[in-house]
Amino acid sequence: MPDEAPSDPPFEEGHFRRVDESDDAGFYVEPRLVTHIDDDAIGALREHYSRFLPKQGRLLDLMSSWVSHYPDGLESELVAGLGMNAEELAENPQLTEWVVHDLNADPVLPYGDGEFDVVTIAVSVQYLTRPLEVFREIGRVLRPGGGCIVSFSNRCFPTKAVRLWQGMGDEGHVQMVGAYFHYSGAFDPPQWHDISPAKGRSDPMYVVQSRTPSVAE
Repeated sequence: MPDEAPSDPPFEEGHFRRVDESDDAGFYVEPRLVTHIDDDAIGALREHYSRFLPKQGRLLDLMSSWVSHYPDGLESELVAGLGMNAEELAENPQLTEWVVHDLNADPVLPYGDGEFDVVTIAVSVQYLTRPLEVFREIGRVLRPGGGCIVSFSNRCFPTKAVRLWQGMGDEGHVQMVGAYFHYSGAFDPPQWHDISPAKGRSDPMYVVQSRTPSVAE
């Protein structure tokens, strides 16, 4: 089992406020069939996924949209998508099933315990207003030894990214996501990777990932 999460995570309620506190469902009502990182960064993320996503696995693309950035030809038993816009999710050819669900309104994932081998969150973690609750839920729906891969760049919708994210640079974002894993109490110590494809010429890309304990005690 991972070390027991401290009872006093270093977060305050104000850290997760946004400039725009209106209902997120309204913000995402119009589909955005665009990518939010450039082609080189997408390629770097696909390459990273190709090294860590299992074949014939059960995957959950959390905070998904019309593209998941998974490698072409990935053979999976199931790829579930959870996102905010039905039209975007319906356009995603890599999803075998999908559901519209607002994690900021309800962090409880609509899946059973141990359903997935890997959960991914791509360029969206900055919008979570209840991250520790969501990460605990990710740990719950993963099988023992299952992985969670969180990727991000330096782009965002500034009115919807949380205040703490807005006040940090790339290194701070890595530490912040690592703290989500740690203080959730559901994961082994996280690892991070700088997968930026061409520094100064393309979008930077970072990954923080971890696994649930292999054997439950």
